[in-house]
Amino acid sequence: MTSTTERPVAHREPSWWDRQGDLIMRRPFNEWTFTHMNWLMPTERVARGTTSLPFPVEPEPLDLTYRFEDRDHTLAELHRRTFTTAFVVVHRGVIVHEAYPGAFAGPRSRMQLFSLSKSVTSILVGIALDAGLIGSEKDRITDYRPDFLGTAYEENTIAELLDMTTGVGDLETWEVPNSGIKQFEQTIMGGGNLADVVRAATRTAPAGDRFNYSTFDTQVLGWVLEAATGQSLATYASEQLWSRLGCDRDAYYWLTRGRPRTAIGGGSLNATARDMARIGVLMANDGVVNGEQIVPQDWVRRSRGNDRPQLAVGALGPSGYSHYGYANQWWTLGTECFNAFTGLGVHGQYLYVDPDAEVVIVKCSAWPTQDDERRDAETVAALRRVADHLACTR
Repeated sequence: MTSTTERPVAHREPSWWDRQGDLIMRRPFNEWTFTHMNWLMPTERVARGTTSLPFPVEPEPLDLTYRFEDRDHTLAELHRRTFTTAFVVVHRGVIVHEAYPGAFAGPRSRMQLFSLSKSVTSILVGIALDAGLIGSEKDRITDYRPDFLGTAYEENTIAELLDMTTGVGDLETWEVPNSGIKQFEQTIMGGGNLADVVRAATRTAPAGDRFNYSTFDTQVLGWVLEAATGQSLATYASEQLWSRLGCDRDAYYWLTRGRPRTAIGGGSLNATARDMARIGVLMANDGVVNGEQIVPQDWVRRSRGNDRPQLAVGALGPSGYSHYGYANQWWTLGTECFNAFTGLGVHGQYLYVDPDAEVVIVKCSAWPTQDDERRDAETVAALRRVADHLACTR
C-alpha cells in the first residue's frame, strides 16, 4: 500500500544518454557514425577467409537517366537527393560502376547495414537447416529457446519468424518515444537485458494471418540460430559464409552494451559495400560461389517470393510500401522487375538482386530519417533503370 505522505515520482526528461540512438542517426553526424560503429559499440569480428577472390573491374560511366515523378534524373542527382554514401554495381560478376559520395566512405569502409543484416541472418538459417542443425522451419521457437515459454512467441514457428507473420508486436514506429522498437534501441545503447524487452512483446494478431515488419522477429530468429549451432552469430557467419566468399575485409557485428552482450541479427552487421555485393552475387547465382554450393538453391528461390497472398507485392498493409512484397527476410518486387528482390535497411541501405538481368547493386546512404517512402520509391526506380540498362546493353 502507498503511503499518503509519499511524494509522486517526478517525470524525468530523457537525457542525452537515452537519446544516443537519435544522435548517432542524425545528419550530418550519421555519415561518420555509419562508417565507425566499431568506435561506438562493442563488436565481434566476422573473419574473412585466407583466400581473397577479387572482383573483376570493368568501369562504365552509366550515363543514363531514370524517371521519377514525371522528371528525368541522373545518377548524380540520385546520390545527392538520397544521400548516397556508397554505390556498387555488379553485372555478370564484374564491377561495372562504383562510387563513394559519402564523406567518410571508400572501398575499404565498413558500412552500417541496419536491416540488410536480416537478409544475411536468413541465409545463415538456410545453411543451418541444410546441415541439419535446425530440424525444420516448422519447429517452434521454444524448441531452441525454452525461455520463450509463457511469452507471446510460445506457439510460433521458425517459418513465421522468417516471413514476419508471427502476429507478435505492434507496428514498428521509430517516431513514438515508448514504442517497442525505441525500447529495443534504448536497451541496446543504454544497458539492460534485450531478451527481457523482446519477451515482453504482446500478441496483436493470430499467427500466420498478416505481415508485420518486426526487428523483434529477426532478433529471435538470430537467437534460435545461435542456440541451434552452439555458436555466436558472428562465428557462424564467419565459418559458413564470410570465409567462403573471398571477401576483401573482415566484417563485424556490434553488440549490446548490457550483458549478456548479443549481436543484433536484424540490424548490426557492418561490412564493405563490395563484400555485400558478394552476398548479392551469391543470391543471384542460386547460392553458388566459385563452383561451390554455399546456400541451398531452394532457399535462394524461396527468398524471391512465394504464393502467400498476405505477402504479395502491394498486400503488406501499413507495415510495408505498396511496391514491395516479402519473403524469407527479403523484400520482393514482382515479375515485372525480372523477379528482382532486395534487402533493405533504414536510412537508405539496399542490396538489390536481379537474377534474370544478372545485376546486383549495393547502395548505402545516410538519410536524415529512418524511413522515407518518397526516397525509397525514387531509389527503387533508379535501381530498376540501372538493371534494365545493363540487361539490354551488355
